[in-house]
Amino acid sequence: MPQLTIADFPPQLIWLAITFVVLYFLMARVAIPRISDVLENRQNRIATDLEEARKLSDDADSAKAEYEAALADARSKAHGIVAELKATMAKEQDASKAELDAKLAVKAKEAEAGINAAKDAALSHVRDIASETAKIAVSKLVSIDVSDADANAAVASSMKGTA
Repeated sequence: MPQLTIADFPPQLIWLAITFVVLYFLMARVAIPRISDVLENRQNRIATDLEEARKLSDDADSAKAEYEAALADARSKAHGIVAELKATMAKEQDASKAELDAKLAVKAKEAEAGINAAKDAALSHVRDIASETAKIAVSKLVSIDVSDADANAAVASSMKGTA
């Protein structure tokens, strides 16, 4: 093998050194700076993204706190409105109930007056009906015609005794 020939070692070593130096300078001047730029850009992008994520997280936390405060405020306002509406409805209901009670009391008095009038009318007719019934009963039982005056007198005397 020609590589193992001792006479060929010095030129091989020189070419090895030249190739090593050329590759070293290529790596040092071209490849490594590009790789370090890529790594540095990547690290900067990661740091920027982390800072932006932290900022967005803080913004989200503050927005959540504002939302919860607004929600609590809206709930308290809603409870106030509901309480106010309940109070208003209770007042209206009490007023309506009082008005209805007054109307019912008037109607009850009117009905009671109507009943009393009907009762008085019925009682005034009772005397007439009783005298008429007595007159008919006597005429059927004894076959005598009784005058209206006699029948009224008999009923009046009978009513005085029971009254």
